[in-house]
Amino acid sequence: MQTYLEFEKPVAELEQRIAELRKASAGDEVDISPEIARLEGKSAELIQRTYASLTPWQKTQVARHPARPHFRDYVERAFDEFVPLGGDRAYGDDQAILGGFARLGGRRLMLIGHEKGHDTASRIRHNFGMGKPEGYRKAIRLMELAGRFGLPVVTLVDTSGAFPGVEAEERGQAEAIARATEACLALPVPMVAVIVGEGGSGGAVALASAERVLMLEHAVYSVISPEGCASILWRTADKAPDAAEAMKVSAQELAKLGVIDRIVPEPVGGAHRDPAAAARSLADAVGDELDALARRPAAELMAAREDRFLRLAS
Repeated sequence: MQTYLEFEKPVAELEQRIAELRKASAGDEVDISPEIARLEGKSAELIQRTYASLTPWQKTQVARHPARPHFRDYVERAFDEFVPLGGDRAYGDDQAILGGFARLGGRRLMLIGHEKGHDTASRIRHNFGMGKPEGYRKAIRLMELAGRFGLPVVTLVDTSGAFPGVEAEERGQAEAIARATEACLALPVPMVAVIVGEGGSGGAVALASAERVLMLEHAVYSVISPEGCASILWRTADKAPDAAEAMKVSAQELAKLGVIDRIVPEPVGGAHRDPAAAARSLADAVGDELDALARRPAAELMAAREDRFLRLAS
């Protein structure tokens, strides 16, 4: 069953009307297929027009859509021969951050990313994509492994932020995030990061400190959630739309600012409407970037990565 966002109400009403006509026409001798086709065309046009002019807050809602594809969806649709690797060799295995060996076309690589889950049980199991210290330490282990084997690293970032619980702080959350960021910057192999949904705070940067940072068209990337920012500045989360506007969270704004390098187009109506097409688009973009980086020496890659983030911080 399709989940519609608040701003999609006109689309929902139109598609409900189409569904009712289809149901009414079943077994009916009167041919109403021309009317259904007309309404379908109108619906497609409305979706295209709506998604062409989304506000930053609406893009945030799309990035959080419950049906939006996550790490496992891209593993199944965009990558081949994924071999998962678990554990940080110190405490345990965090299911919010997954990773392992994979192939993209003929390229061997290390794939790491956040997994949010799709239903209540899986969201709880994956902690809604909020990584714990052991998750970031697992990512460090996998990046170091990739460096030893000469494999490029691809990360798929999709988190509202690292887990803020007391137990995470007790196990060194801030240190783990800092070490993961350091591991990204020290990689002797190419690294491509893709913000596929939400890119929130240091929990996102820890897996996105790459020399090439891509964003899906309707993804968002920010130091804090719009609700969190609004709560600090205006003492109310109701101002989240204003905060999203001010923070420049969209891929389009971040590309202008030089924070990201490339916008990956999504299917009309968002990745959740056609996950397979979104996966193809992501695979093509990542493949292009890996090919462009393949012949660059390690020293040049690390220098470019460091220069990039020092420039952003200045």
